[in-house]
Amino acid sequence: MNPTYAIADETVAALRRIRELWGDLLAAIETPPADVWPPRQLSHTLNPAPDEPLIQRLPLTLREYPAPVNLGVLDAGRAVEEAVFALADVLAAACQHAALGDPRRWEIRSESRPGSRAHGLHWACVWIEGRIRGEDTELEDNLACTPPFRPLREAEQIEARHVARTSEARLLRALGLDHRDTVIPGRPCPWCTGQLTLHTGPDIPPAVTCGTGPSCTAPVLIDARGRRVWRWRDLPALATALQAREAPLCANCIEIPRS
Repeated sequence: MNPTYAIADETVAALRRIRELWGDLLAAIETPPADVWPPRQLSHTLNPAPDEPLIQRLPLTLREYPAPVNLGVLDAGRAVEEAVFALADVLAAACQHAALGDPRRWEIRSESRPGSRAHGLHWACVWIEGRIRGEDTELEDNLACTPPFRPLREAEQIEARHVARTSEARLLRALGLDHRDTVIPGRPCPWCTGQLTLHTGPDIPPAVTCGTGPSCTAPVLIDARGRRVWRWRDLPALATALQAREAPLCANCIEIPRS
C-alpha cells in the first residue's frame, strides 16, 4: 500500500471515531464522573432514559459552562475541539483556494468572528476529511482558473494524522473507552467472591473476568487464560447479580450464591 494512502486511512478513521463519540462526550460533561462499574456502554441498558431530541449546540470553545458536573471530560473536550479547529485553520491556510461564499470554504477565526468554528466539531472533522481524501482538487468547469483546494503534501498529511490520532486517544481516555484492565472495587464475584476485572477497548465490547479461575461456579464460559468471563451479552446478568448481592435479602430478591 502507498504510505500516503495508509496515513490518510488512519487519519480518516480517527476523525470518524471523534465524530461518533462526540455526543457521548457532551452527555458525559453533564454527568458525574463514572465509577468503574457499570461500563459506559452498558449504562443506558441498566438505567434507561427517554430519548431526547438532538439539539444544536455551540462549540465548547464558544460557550460557557457555569457549573459543569465533570470538569475532566469538559477539559478533554475543549482540548480535542481546539486541536481539530486549529488543524482546519492550518490546512485552510495551506491549501484552500475556494472563493468567498463557497460553502466548502473553511473560514479561519479572526479576533471578532469565530469563522467556521461556529459550525462545530462535526463540520470541522468532515471538512478535514475532505482535504485528507483529496476532494475538490480538480477543475470543475471552464470558468474556474484554480480548483477549490490543492492536494495536501505528505508533511501536511502526517501532521493531520498526528493531530487526529492524538485527539482520538484523549477522547477515548476521557470516556474510559481506551484499552485498559481495571479491577472493579467493592464488588466481588457473586458466585465465589473472586476479584472482578473490567476489560475495555475502543474496538471491542467491554468484558469482565473473575480471577478465581475455573473453580468459580458462575454460569459463563472460560477464556483462554482459565478465567470465567462475562462477555457483552452476559453483562446485564452480571449487573443483576451484583445488585442483588448488594441489596438486603428478602422474599422478592434474586437468590445469588454466596461463599
